[in-house]
Amino acid sequence: MTRTTKKAAAKLNAAISGAVKRFAPPESLTVDEWADKHRRLSPESSAEAGPWRTKRTPYLEEPMKAFTDPKVHKIVMVAASQVGKSELELNIIGYIIDQDPGSILYVHPTIDDARKFSRLRVAPMIRDSKPLKAKVHDVKAKDSGNTILQKSFPGGMLTLTGSNSASALASTPARYIIGDERDRWAISAGTEGDPWALAEARQATFYNAKAVEVSTPTIKGNSNIETSFYQGTQERWCHRCPECGEYHEIVFDDIKFEPEATRIRGKKTWKLKGGISWACPGCGCLIPEETMRRQPAKWIAENPDAYAKGVRSFWLNAFSSPWTPWQKIVLKFLDAQNDPQRLKVVYNTLLGQLWEDRGDLEDEDTMLARREDYGTRPDGTPVELPDGVLVLTCGVDTQDNRLEYEVVGHGHYGETWGIVKGYIMGRPDTPEVWQRLDDVIDHVYTFKNGRGLRISITCVDSGGHFTQEVYEACRARIHKRVFAIKGKGGDGIPFVSPPSKVPIRDNKKITCWLYTLGVDAGKASIMASLKVQEPGPRYCHFNRNPDAGYDLNYFNGLLSEKLVLKHTSRGDRWAWEKLPGHNRNEALDCRDYAMAGVKIINPDMDAVERRLKGLEEKPAQQRQQARPKTKRSKAANAFDDW
Repeated sequence: MTRTTKKAAAKLNAAISGAVKRFAPPESLTVDEWADKHRRLSPESSAEAGPWRTKRTPYLEEPMKAFTDPKVHKIVMVAASQVGKSELELNIIGYIIDQDPGSILYVHPTIDDARKFSRLRVAPMIRDSKPLKAKVHDVKAKDSGNTILQKSFPGGMLTLTGSNSASALASTPARYIIGDERDRWAISAGTEGDPWALAEARQATFYNAKAVEVSTPTIKGNSNIETSFYQGTQERWCHRCPECGEYHEIVFDDIKFEPEATRIRGKKTWKLKGGISWACPGCGCLIPEETMRRQPAKWIAENPDAYAKGVRSFWLNAFSSPWTPWQKIVLKFLDAQNDPQRLKVVYNTLLGQLWEDRGDLEDEDTMLARREDYGTRPDGTPVELPDGVLVLTCGVDTQDNRLEYEVVGHGHYGETWGIVKGYIMGRPDTPEVWQRLDDVIDHVYTFKNGRGLRISITCVDSGGHFTQEVYEACRARIHKRVFAIKGKGGDGIPFVSPPSKVPIRDNKKITCWLYTLGVDAGKASIMASLKVQEPGPRYCHFNRNPDAGYDLNYFNGLLSEKLVLKHTSRGDRWAWEKLPGHNRNEALDCRDYAMAGVKIINPDMDAVERRLKGLEEKPAQQRQQARPKTKRSKAANAFDDW
């Protein structure tokens, strides 16, 4: 064999050996094991460049292992900034290329985001990892076939695109889908519809498809990543309390610190006195930050049954990040607390919480905690009316397929009690619906002592598609004080105006009473009352009995709107608008109409209280002198028997 032949044979053997090694069956590794062995953090994107160490971010170990679990087909990660969620995605991509190749669709909010991520994160990772560098050619290499947005490798291709690119989302099949910053995605990919649905449709032919959805949280009730999280196992990263041994998630509400404000040239700056501690929700002990960082931690699932469906979901905030001191989080919060836009960023990116701009109103969870037990009778049945209720009114909102109602109790000085909130399913043009409303109106609601009250007035919304049917139903129930109302928005419109008679089905001889309500004024009054914190004047009580209907959905609707300043061509004006993610406001409307009812009848609460207590009435002349003179409508005066 000549020297030339030997060289050629050696070259061929080397090529075959390289090919065998390159296409040999992959090592049996999980994503975290692969990253610990082959991944290097690049100096362009990491403050701790060098070999990847999962133990540095132990909370990422379980999500990475989940990717190689054959029972899991979807992973959802809701995370604050700077906790390593991008590294999770990069480790998964590296693992796929090297261990389990297949086509990858990596979707970013926009094409520009995809290009930037490819240049600054994907390209350095490939360059600094030997197994990846051997399989993915550089973009600049001759005949590499690779671009910024497409990188081929043996067995598959990585395609990076934006959520607004319909062509990329609806073309080539993909076994793997990774969605980055899901809450910033376009609502629709061009005219093609939901980008995530388009992307998932590309996995239809793969029995072993996997999807990864990652994002910082955004607005409560309007967050795609929130929806996906609640479809999964709902796991939260919990630390063990060194005192009681219980595991809890570290959240901002349990962080204890002593702030101190100083002013420099009129600008307020903050600093902290002493250290920062965490108050254990279980035992109440205060644990310093440095102690908590050394405590064992683990993922705890609130919905473990979702594992059977193949969806694992994780929620993580910045208090667990090794790169973010708690002091930084607290100071960021203090600096932003009076600026809603800056505070939203802190909530989303550091506290890892959904944001909801309610002004200074409470949220649903706080209102749920405020519910009260109205008590039980000796026979064990729930008490319907607590002491303090003197008058009952009912507000009814009309929808195409139902009536929604709330019965509200009223006492002295505007104090109210939520008695029952309910639904009557059925079209308002059918008699059965109104017969069932009669059951609500005719019912005698009782106190613990057995005495009772009936509803004094019912206000029924006549807007929508069944105006004439509402008119007819109210006319037939005038003896029960059931009145049609019409809401009207705008500044300066009084809450209740004198009623007018309106014809029914254009017949001027057949009429019903119609009250016009200034709904904006009513909502402002309700929201002001909800801010009252102590039982007494204007305080709002709510029934804790599960059958009463005061659940999370109720409070979501009651707190569905806020007052905002609108800039129009006719000048600035204040208006109520729905909060993002709050599509239903019937609970607020029902309460508005029920409050209008008590305004319409303007009851003498002292007289009602005397009758309820069985006391003698004052002489008529004395009662008239004691009661303030107020103008009442003819309709209300026609039904003055309590």
